[in-house]
Amino acid sequence: MTPVIQAVFWMTGTLFSFVVMAIAVRELSGEIHSFEIMLFRTIGSLIILFPFMLRAGPSVWKTTKLGTQIGRNLVHFAAQLGWITGIGLLTLAEVFAIEFTAPIWASILAVLFLGERLNRGRIVALVFGFTGILVILRPGLSVIEFGEVAVLGAAIGFAITLTLTKFLTRTDSPLTILLYMAVIQLPFGIVLAALEWTTPDLLQLFWLLLVGAVGLSAHFCTAKALSLADQTIVVPMDFMRLPLIVMVGWALYSESTELLVLAGAGLIFFGNYYSIFRENRRKSKPDAT
Repeated sequence: MTPVIQAVFWMTGTLFSFVVMAIAVRELSGEIHSFEIMLFRTIGSLIILFPFMLRAGPSVWKTTKLGTQIGRNLVHFAAQLGWITGIGLLTLAEVFAIEFTAPIWASILAVLFLGERLNRGRIVALVFGFTGILVILRPGLSVIEFGEVAVLGAAIGFAITLTLTKFLTRTDSPLTILLYMAVIQLPFGIVLAALEWTTPDLLQLFWLLLVGAVGLSAHFCTAKALSLADQTIVVPMDFMRLPLIVMVGWALYSESTELLVLAGAGLIFFGNYYSIFRENRRKSKPDAT
């Protein structure tokens, strides 16, 4: 089996994970508070990571950037809360469309804080990305809802998380980063969930544990796919989340999707893809600098 075919299988796992997580959160919305959902997501991640932690030994906890780990996970925790809030207030398609702006914000942060250059590909991504957001939100023509603000804030938070993750991977292993994510977020989840606690029934407990499992598997599958194939192959597959979630929203929740949301998402995708394509072509040149 070629690496590209393997990447397709792993990205299928990514798509499945994100869609299942959105369904699970939607099923819990209005019944279980976002704080409690975040707590169970963290618990589910810890359960899955525990055997890997034992296998790796004490060295897995070694980090020289504890402050960065804490800052990254505070932002990630808040971003996840924004995403979960949006799932309960918006159509699934709108949530996913706005979430696709995360690479745009990450590009801005990389230029500002990681010393990366603002090349033509990134400029195109920014222009098309911001245009796509204006098409989706239509400020001045319609009232911007709280859910839209929450998901947009989540996308910016995910971008900050991605930027800090790039910084951390220079010294820390992926397993170390994931473990610190779970351990740092756990006490925040416990304290906040205690304020809005609802004892889940068996079905709700199933959805809560499922959120934790697929939340971790989505990131793992994406990382595996990127290790096997180029971003120009992986990113279009990741974008398939949008038409897939449109069908899920229609089939399960009778949601209709505005054409402007899909048009805006298309603009965001084109900008991101063009930037990645140019970056990969530049790196493929022997004399690239």
